[in-house]
Amino acid sequence: MRQMFDHSQAFTRNIGWLTEAELAALSTRRIAIAGLGGVGGSHLLTLCRLGIGGFHIADFDRFELVNFNRQAGASMSHLGRPKVEVMAEMALDINPTLALSRFAEGINEGNLDTFLSGMDIYIDGLDFFAMEAREQVFAACAAKGIPAITAAPLGWGVSLLTFLPGAMSFEDYFQMAGCSPAERLGRFMVGLSPEALQLGALVDPTRLDLARQAGPSTPVGCEFCAAMAAVTAVKLLLGRGTVEAAPTSIHIDGFSMRMATLSRPLGMREPAMQAALARLAGAHRT
Repeated sequence: MRQMFDHSQAFTRNIGWLTEAELAALSTRRIAIAGLGGVGGSHLLTLCRLGIGGFHIADFDRFELVNFNRQAGASMSHLGRPKVEVMAEMALDINPTLALSRFAEGINEGNLDTFLSGMDIYIDGLDFFAMEAREQVFAACAAKGIPAITAAPLGWGVSLLTFLPGAMSFEDYFQMAGCSPAERLGRFMVGLSPEALQLGALVDPTRLDLARQAGPSTPVGCEFCAAMAAVTAVKLLLGRGTVEAAPTSIHIDGFSMRMATLSRPLGMREPAMQAALARLAGAHRT
């Protein structure tokens, strides 16, 4: 099958939106994705079809029935199988010439340097509640000068934050140092969606409970994420177009058809962010 594959022919329908030279350039680029569930699997397959030539992928989890509503690799034939192996197979079925490394233990302090080695971009696919791992990988990206993208699925839409070398870092924006686990989650939620556009479509608020690390999801939100992260990655890799870096966030809510592009230069110290944190804390006390 590898002998039958031709990169330029397989992805030729991208030509027009990409030049032939740009498509060839993407085949030499490498992207790291940690987490292959709701958004991570969709990131991987979308970027494969854009012609990206290599990936480092990490996940320690296995597919379960509760993943079926949104995860690209979740199906009856994949039940109980490691996500990293399933998604690697799916990616290689699209492009058998991929340079693909698997990190079946997920990411941790021991393998983070290897995971990010040689990577052009990092895209966050970690579970919403995996804050310790998320902080570690974004800090490592900042130290190594690797652009890092988080596209978070919020209901029927997406919130996009891009952290670029030399610009505001993840910690500078969210300011999580010294906070409790619950406070970290609150800051992540508010920082992603300062205007909380997604909440207008939440019909059962009891399903969203940060304290219990529980929240509803849709496949629509995950596909929004894959689209926004992929466009941002391609623009960065090709040096074409403008990418809004943090402290600017872009939140698109598909249900209300609304979009909010906001800049918060002081990060979580902004009065509006502090007020949103207070509202969130009050909602969880009632």
